Amino acid sequence: MSNYTVQVSTGDVLYAGTSNRIYIKLIGAICNSGPHHLHTVTGFWAGSEQTFTVECKENIGQLLLVELEAKSPAIMALIDDEWFCSEITVTTPEGVCILFPCHRWMGCEKKLILRDSVAMLKSQDTVCELVAHRQENLKRRRQNFNWRIHAPGLPHAVLAQSPYELPPEVRFSFTKDKEFKFTSAGAFMKLKLECPSYDTWSRLEDLNGLISNKTKTFEYVEKNWMTDEFFGYQFLNGLNPMIIKRCSKLPKKFPVTNEMVKNFLPDTSSLESEMKKGNIFLCDYERLRDLEGNEINKKKQYLAAPLCLLFSTQGKLMPIAIQLNQEPGRGNPIFLPSDSETDWLLAKIFVRNAEFNEHELNFHLLRTHLMGEVFTVAMMRNLPSCHPLFKLLIPHTRYNLQINIMARSVLISVDGVFPQFTAIGNNSMTTFLQRAASTLTYSSLCIPDDIKERGLEKIPHYYYRDDGLELWNIILKFVSGFVSHYYSDQDVRADKELQAWLTEIRENGQLEQSQAGFPKSFCTVEELAKFVTMVIFTVSAQHAAVNSGQFDLGAWMPNFPSSLRCPPPRQKGETTRQSILETLPDVSTTVNAIAVVYLLSQEGSDRYPLGHYPEELFSEEVPLKLITQFKNNLQDLEKKIDSRNRKLALPYTYLNPRNVDNSVAI
Repeated sequence: MSNYTVQVSTGDVLYAGTSNRIYIKLIGAICNSGPHHLHTVTGFWAGSEQTFTVECKENIGQLLLVELEAKSPAIMALIDDEWFCSEITVTTPEGVCILFPCHRWMGCEKKLILRDSVAMLKSQDTVCELVAHRQENLKRRRQNFNWRIHAPGLPHAVLAQSPYELPPEVRFSFTKDKEFKFTSAGAFMKLKLECPSYDTWSRLEDLNGLISNKTKTFEYVEKNWMTDEFFGYQFLNGLNPMIIKRCSKLPKKFPVTNEMVKNFLPDTSSLESEMKKGNIFLCDYERLRDLEGNEINKKKQYLAAPLCLLFSTQGKLMPIAIQLNQEPGRGNPIFLPSDSETDWLLAKIFVRNAEFNEHELNFHLLRTHLMGEVFTVAMMRNLPSCHPLFKLLIPHTRYNLQINIMARSVLISVDGVFPQFTAIGNNSMTTFLQRAASTLTYSSLCIPDDIKERGLEKIPHYYYRDDGLELWNIILKFVSGFVSHYYSDQDVRADKELQAWLTEIRENGQLEQSQAGFPKSFCTVEELAKFVTMVIFTVSAQHAAVNSGQFDLGAWMPNFPSSLRCPPPRQKGETTRQSILETLPDVSTTVNAIAVVYLLSQEGSDRYPLGHYPEELFSEEVPLKLITQFKNNLQDLEKKIDSRNRKLALPYTYLNPRNVDNSVAI
């Protein structure tokens, strides 16, 4: 007879415990122990670690798998008291401790089969029982995670209309769910009840009464939003640091002349010479071209597709010309800083509205949320739980699927926030997203390539670039060490599960067109490491960069208007302070937009910062050392960013590792 010591860890989350009867079976290479009841008087409570002895009448051989089964007590036969098992640790008669990670919910009359924490490629699985478990694991996942088409031309979505249709292991925790609902209700109800009207704002100062919990950044925006310096700064370090490009030649559709802008350049210089020096930059909102504006409260709303020219000088980025539509000519003047204060301000407001649409729909929703969903579903369908890349990536998928289901329901549905409270509405929103998806490239998701392609290597005070490149390199070092531990180039080419993951990403992410530049297969460790780095960076750092500042930078409505109620001016000299107020969103639209950016900027109490892996998925020495070094490198970057920010009037904090989540969790 052999005795095995079994330690059972229940998750430390609300309602993780259970009063169900839990049975365990130890499955060895020779035979199994049979089911053993883990008897406990108190049940399994949240955060508990309980130890049991399992007696085996005969030698079961090498321990391969652990099977758990839950049965409800007779007195609770009609109640499914789900249990969240964190992990099982088994100590063999020889004194060897083997960790079996679980981190899943388990209902009564259900079984879970767990394998140990050693990551294993398919080619390394030779034991029949483990091969069978691997196949069953993927079969179950393919049944639970399927694709659906949300809209033609857009990345496919998980097949679930409600969060409750998702498997329990990828849904919100109870804490997250209740917090999110409470925050949502508080944000919308408080603001709606205070300001329910569709009236025009009498004066911008009245906006002050809307926000009681102002951040320092919000106060800075409120004070500086009209200045050219802050307008330019936001293209580098605002909510959307992704659209600006170096301009070496003006497009024909934007006929800015040297005569127009010479007063904004050094006395002895010219527009052409400054372009040659690399000091001229362009923001082009062509994806908004010819889109029809929405109706809000039966009133027509308007969109522009501006072009904005900027000059980098003395450490500042200053706007020098704005054209509000793509076709040059009469009725589409080029606005200049030398125009009247109101003409120039309104032109900048139309650019900021274009920024709202590009930021929220393209660089935020599409490139982080929707792409993160593609990475996640493809992983769930193709990488079994014992696969090293599954273990590496699963923390970076946390809550992504449920957040996206809620976004499709609350924000971009037919009766959601965008159709109700933005100028782009529903039909134009879909067209815009399709245009954005068709221009998505692999290099644009890899920050070193993206910065180079946009010609932004040298522009000063570009903190998104500086911090983003540091984070990319830290993640790449971590991933490269990890991948090279498990793979050779030959292993990469031979891993059919890995190649299938990539294939599903290409097919369901609408990324198969050649210009997108996504790899068709993985051939080397280096290629794989770069791709996995891109995945982690996208759902962690990139999402933080475009999400976390939404309340700080977007809650002062004139700086980030969701809608505009008058068409772009067709000539100069007609704009007044009153016409600006009549163009900006009405009171109700403003309140609802502020409520949304407030909601989307809230941290959860159960957030996992980048590099924080509370679920023990590895037991091998090398990955554990790599994780420790990863955390140390992130802490070093925190100190470096803190030191720089102490010297700045407006600190850039969104890519400080302590403010970056592991995943798209909000």
